[in-house]
Amino acid sequence: MLKIGIFCASAGGNSMRVAQELADAFEVDEIINMEEDFDEVSQLLEHDVLFIGSSTWGQGDVHHSWVDPLFEIASDDIDFGGKTVAFFGAGDSKKHGEHFCSALGKLHKVFADAGAKPLGFVPKDEYSYEFSLAEIDGKLCGLAIDEHNESPKTPQRIEQWIEQLKYELQQ
Repeated sequence: MLKIGIFCASAGGNSMRVAQELADAFEVDEIINMEEDFDEVSQLLEHDVLFIGSSTWGQGDVHHSWVDPLFEIASDDIDFGGKTVAFFGAGDSKKHGEHFCSALGKLHKVFADAGAKPLGFVPKDEYSYEFSLAEIDGKLCGLAIDEHNESPKTPQRIEQWIEQLKYELQQ
């Protein structure tokens, strides 16, 4: 049985909503809130599968509570080989369309460079934005939600993504 860890940083609660849906769907007892519950990178390494969440800030930045762990992973050459990772987060495609959910792209880069196997890519076709670091090879590298402009689409996006993750984890 795969040990799944959910690590999320959310200021407005939108990314945490996705984290809770993931916890329910995958029967995970604890969500690690990056601001309150995260202590060290070794917590991430305790899991086979990581669901990593962050809202996007400023010019495409991760939530501030991810800054130090990402720096540590990248600078200390911490090995995530054998780990599977999926990313999710919230953004605003109109007000910040030039950096829509770019935090996901930054998370993807650090974890993939550290050897983790990313999954959970979604088609970008149903989204409207100018630019995103989360766009890789014509897809978004994880689940992007926009509660400011596209909240009616959120429940279906979450449900479809969870089903996709369940399928991909079986492969």
